Amino acid sequence: MTSPGRARSGAARHGRDRRAQRLPGPPGRDRAAADGPAVAVVGGGIAGLSAATALAERGVRVTLYERGGELGGRLAGWPVRLADGATATMSRGFHAFFPQYYNLRGLLRRVDPGLDVLRRLPDYPLHHRAGARDSFARVPRTPPWSALGFVALSPTFTWRDLVRMRPGAALPLLDVRVPRVYERLDGISAHDFLSRIRFPEAARHLAFEVFSRSFFADPRELSAAELVLMFHIYFLGSSEGLLFDVPAEPFPQALWHPLARYLTGHGVRLCTDTAVTGVEPVAGGGVRVVARGEERRFDAAVLALDTGGLRQLVAASGELGDAAWRARIGRLRTAPPFLVSRLWLERRVRADRPGFLGTSGFGSLDNVSVLERWEGEAARWSARTGGSVLELHAYAVAPGADRVREQRRLVEQLHAVYPETRGVRIVDRRHEWRADCPLFPVGGFGDRPTVRTPDPRVVVAGDAVRTPFPVALMERAATTGFLAANTLLGRWGVRGQTLWTVPGKGRSAALRWAARWADR
Repeated sequence: MTSPGRARSGAARHGRDRRAQRLPGPPGRDRAAADGPAVAVVGGGIAGLSAATALAERGVRVTLYERGGELGGRLAGWPVRLADGATATMSRGFHAFFPQYYNLRGLLRRVDPGLDVLRRLPDYPLHHRAGARDSFARVPRTPPWSALGFVALSPTFTWRDLVRMRPGAALPLLDVRVPRVYERLDGISAHDFLSRIRFPEAARHLAFEVFSRSFFADPRELSAAELVLMFHIYFLGSSEGLLFDVPAEPFPQALWHPLARYLTGHGVRLCTDTAVTGVEPVAGGGVRVVARGEERRFDAAVLALDTGGLRQLVAASGELGDAAWRARIGRLRTAPPFLVSRLWLERRVRADRPGFLGTSGFGSLDNVSVLERWEGEAARWSARTGGSVLELHAYAVAPGADRVREQRRLVEQLHAVYPETRGVRIVDRRHEWRADCPLFPVGGFGDRPTVRTPDPRVVVAGDAVRTPFPVALMERAATTGFLAANTLLGRWGVRGQTLWTVPGKGRSAALRWAARWADR
């Protein structure tokens, strides 16, 4: 399979979409002074790594704290010993690297300029238990042909369905702007919005529900604004399309180990297995960071934590921020638990099974990955043993669910999707339960933090952070990490990182006019 991310002329840095929006960083000198500021970055996920990279490249002295043993946050991985004696890498599950993740890709290009470590999956099929199946392989990438092509090719979204929709109610899909989309739609759930516009039920399950559950949330809990923003980013607002890349090796080997070497080469002090338990302002300037019972003073801090970690750290840091900001952080919510099950099977699944399949109607099963189709480690195990490595996801599991029963049911649902797996011996299995993703509930936009805090010495980054740009998921984490670094660099008169996003408004002037007219 050819590498999809290989550099191509000058446009490769921000993708093929000529309407991608350039966001210059703050101006200033190229580097901080030799005895310049010292910054603590709390959190070693995508947001923290992005912030640390931008700061260290400009001569800032950076110490990065990560409470886990590995970098990568929700894309971390760790070694496991299988029952057959083989060593494998377990992780928290599949992640798609879309071509419109410009800033995340910019981070990865620091260590892989051609993005040769990423591989394009040839399709992103979506399968419903009733038999309907959609594909994005042949759908045009450029709007509005992408939407028209989807309707023309989809067995679940027909021209008759398009006629039945309520065009006035659906017009917000055509002119998505931040923060206006939140002002209009944050007060309604994704489920109710789709009902309001009469979006066809089958297509809803196969397309929009898959999007909403990528936030690890039930569509009845998710803000419609977040769902509509996703539609803009991946479909109507961008010409990058819905096909995506995946790493050719497990996350640590492909992404984080090379980036860790890059950061240490720029003087970053990496402190893994080190939880920060307090961040407090210091009289006269700077902040005091407490980790492992020891205190260190820094000129500034980047809090790049998940929602629960940010709530906990702010609660333990009594002098951080003001009362209103602390209250908003305290109201942030975490999405329901999710389950990732990885199975090493004695026999391979059918050769025509895709590398990734989204599912609906199969109980809690949301998708199935056949890892040997694209990951080198799994492919080598498969070649040696004749087996398959499968990964199953169940998002938004009920908090009080019986976990052993849910694990068993997930495997049973796999048998319904891929019947050839029934009766095949499972060489080994690993189940990962997590509940640390941000929830974007109806009406919750106002409580979400921005990069800036009441204290100019402290900034926040992560995929729960509000931005004025259309970004989401991993790309929001990378973007806010760079924005956090830019905020501090601007204070010190140092040049910041240039960023890119998909277009900040609908692509068609006529459709934007219609959307504004309908909103009167």
